Amino acid sequence: MSAEPKKKIRIGDLLVQNDVITEDQLKTALREQKNTGRKLGRTLVELGYVEEDTLLNILSRQLNVPFVQLRHYQFNNELVKKLPEAMARRFRAIVLAEQNGELLVGMADPLDLVGYDELVRVLKQPVKQAVVRESELLNTLDLVYRRTDEIASLAEELEDELDDDAFDLANLSAETESADAPVVKLLQTLFEDAVQARSSDIHIEPDETVVRIRQRIDGVLQEQVMKEKRVNSALVLRLKLMAGLNISEKRLPQDGRFNIRVKGRSIDVRVSTMPVQHGESVVMRLLDQSQGTLNLESTGMPSHLLERFRKLIKRPHGMILVTGPTGSGKTTTLYGALTELNKPEVKIITAEDPVEYRLPRITQVQVNPKIGLEFASVLRSALRQDPDIILVGEMRDHETVEIGLRAAMTGHLVLSTLHTNDSISSAMRLIDMGAEPFLVASSLLGVVAQRLVRRVCDNCTETYEPTEQELIWLRSFDLDPLDIEAGFVHGRGCYQCSNTGYRGRVGVYEMLEMNEDMLDALRRKDVSDFTRAARKSEFFRPLGQCAMDYALQGVTSLQEVSRVAATAEMGVSLEEDELSRDAIGVDS
Repeated sequence: MSAEPKKKIRIGDLLVQNDVITEDQLKTALREQKNTGRKLGRTLVELGYVEEDTLLNILSRQLNVPFVQLRHYQFNNELVKKLPEAMARRFRAIVLAEQNGELLVGMADPLDLVGYDELVRVLKQPVKQAVVRESELLNTLDLVYRRTDEIASLAEELEDELDDDAFDLANLSAETESADAPVVKLLQTLFEDAVQARSSDIHIEPDETVVRIRQRIDGVLQEQVMKEKRVNSALVLRLKLMAGLNISEKRLPQDGRFNIRVKGRSIDVRVSTMPVQHGESVVMRLLDQSQGTLNLESTGMPSHLLERFRKLIKRPHGMILVTGPTGSGKTTTLYGALTELNKPEVKIITAEDPVEYRLPRITQVQVNPKIGLEFASVLRSALRQDPDIILVGEMRDHETVEIGLRAAMTGHLVLSTLHTNDSISSAMRLIDMGAEPFLVASSLLGVVAQRLVRRVCDNCTETYEPTEQELIWLRSFDLDPLDIEAGFVHGRGCYQCSNTGYRGRVGVYEMLEMNEDMLDALRRKDVSDFTRAARKSEFFRPLGQCAMDYALQGVTSLQEVSRVAATAEMGVSLEEDELSRDAIGVDS
C-alpha cells in the first residue's frame, strides 16, 4: 500500500558523496557501529562527524520528503493513536497528518525499509514519510501516548471482575499476587502515566458515584473521572498491601511507603490514606530516586543568591531557615545544601518526617510520633552524638525551636524549615512560638523564603499585552517603562503542556541575612522596626521582585507573578497585625 517502492540508500555513501564526511571517518564510524550495534546515522552524530540537522536535511533532499520539527507541531490524537505505542517506539515513528487517504508518518530513520514496510502493514493505508529528529520524537512519544484511555479501560475490566457483593478481602489479596490481575495492571499503568507526565503526586478520591484520579503536574491538579466506583476499594487495598499497612483498618489514617521501578527509573512512593465520606482517599507522593544527587545548582537559585547562600551554610554555627508553603521546594534546597556540606570530616544528623531522599554518610532519623520519637526528642539525642551539622525537618513547636536555637548557640550549624509566607515574618514567628527574643537574635543567621512558579511553555509561547488593571499593578514594582514596553509572554496552550500554557517550574527566592539593626529589633520584639530594617538591608529583594525578573525575561507570566506577590504580601500584613496585637497584649 506504499505510495511508491523504496530504494535502498546507504547513508554513509550519501554523506561521502556530499563531502560531509571523509572515507576514513566512515570507516571509523562503521567499526564503532559494529561494536555498539547503533544505527550508522546515530553513530556519526555521536562521534561528532556530522550535525544531526545536516544529516536530516540531506536525507530530506535525497528522499524528497519533508523535514518536520516536532517541537512546534500540532498533533491530532486520533491520528497518532492509529499507530500502537509499541510500534511507534520500536520503529521511531509517529503519525503526523492524513490527506486524501494517505498518512504522513515522521520517522527518525527514513532508510529503515523493514520499519517502513511494517508501518504500512499495520496502518493499512498508503504512507508518506517525513524526517524528524530522534531526540524530539522520543520526548513527543512520552507526551502524546498518555495512558488515560488505558486507565479507563482497565478500570472497566476490574469493575467487571468485582461482584455486586462486598469485597472478599482474602480472595482479592490472593488475586492481586498475580501480575496479570486487573488491579495490578491498572496501578502499573497509572504509575507509568504519572512518570511520563512528570507528576509529583497522585490523588485517588472516591465520590458518591465516581472515582477521581488527579495528578499534580507543575503544581496544578489534572483530573480523570472513572465511573467504576467500586474500583477504589480494590486500588486502596492493593496500595495498602504494597505499603505494608493494615488492610483491615479503614477508620483511621495510615502512612507508609514503597519503591517501584517504572520505565527503568526507581520511584519512591509515599502513601497516605484517609477515611472519607465515601470510602478511603489515597494520596501518593512520587520521588524519583534515579535523578542523581541533589545539588544547589539544580535548585535554579540565581547566581548572586547562590553565592550568598553558600557563604551562609559554611558558617561554623548558627541557625538557617528555609521557609515557604507545602510544595515550594524547601526540601530540595536543604538537601542541596547537605550534599555540598557532606564531607568525611563533617558529622551530619537529620531528623525528618519523612526521610525523602537517602544520602550517603549522613545519619538520617525518621520521626515517629506514635512511639514518642518527635523532632524535639531526636534533636536532644542527636546533640549527644557529636554532630557538626543538624537538619531538623520542621520547627513545629516551642520545644523543638528552643533546643534548635540553643544547639545553634553552642557550636552547631542548624538547618530547618518553617511554614511562613516570607523571610521577614519567619524570625518573628520563632518568637511567637515561645522562643526568647535574645535567643533568636543570638542564633539566627539568615532566612531563605521560596516559591515555585510555572514556566511558560516554550512550545506555545506568545507575546502578552497587560490589561489596564495589570498596568496599574505593575507601577508598584517601580519598573523601567522600557522594560514594560518590551512586553511579557504567556502560553497559548498545546499538546506539550496539556493546554495549560505552562511546562516545568522554576524557583523564586528571597534571602534575608541578619544585621545589627534587625537583631536589635528582634531583642526588643519590635515588629515594625524589624520589618523596616529588613526591607532596607543591602541585598534584600522581595519574592515578588524575583518573580517579576523572570516575567521580564520571558520565563514566566504576569499571572504567576501576581500569585506569588499576592501571597507574600498578604503573609507580611497578616503576620504584622497578629504580632502587633500580641505585643500590645504583653506590654499591657
